[in-house]
Amino acid sequence: MDVLNELLRSDFRDLDRRASDLYLSTVARVDPARLHLPTPCPDWTLHGLLRHQVSQDEGFAAAARGAGGTLAVWRGGRLGGDPLAAARASAGLVEKAFAEDGVPEREFVLPEVRDGGGFPGALAITFHFVDLVVHAWDVAATIGAPWEPGEELTEAALKVAAIVPADPETRGPGLSFDQVVPFRDGPPEHRLLALLGRSPAWRPGC
Repeated sequence: MDVLNELLRSDFRDLDRRASDLYLSTVARVDPARLHLPTPCPDWTLHGLLRHQVSQDEGFAAAARGAGGTLAVWRGGRLGGDPLAAARASAGLVEKAFAEDGVPEREFVLPEVRDGGGFPGALAITFHFVDLVVHAWDVAATIGAPWEPGEELTEAALKVAAIVPADPETRGPGLSFDQVVPFRDGPPEHRLLALLGRSPAWRPGC
């Protein structure tokens, strides 16, 4: 069975909840005074990155219920005065929406992916999952915190990363992922970062 077919037959909802815990535990370390810092995602400061994930959570929650077709649904996230509370609230929306019966069999409309259109729910959930795992690293790298996804989350995320198109038209500034970073040897979590356009050696200011 190839990786795509394996993912289409999967139920990543438990893995997604665990990835959310990883992400939220990292956000809990963020000092609001550091929200201006640059992140490994060149388009975003730390504030922008956290706001992006809140927006993505809200979008995926809407898509799980058949209401994700407009870009506005994916762009409205706000941090308010408490970024952690905002992150927890949006994560709760996703967990509740994904927990409904039959969600992996539903069609998710994801207007920000490729040319938009519908994706099988089982596959769409893997997209949300891999974003959480890697954005947890983005936050951790920005603030100098540890990032320890563990073997199971890393292996699952590598499977999702393997199906992300790597052609120049779908990678680069303003797109979901930057170009694949050359990678020779190292732990699998570093390979995951490289596949999704991140240098494992990134540090603030470098």
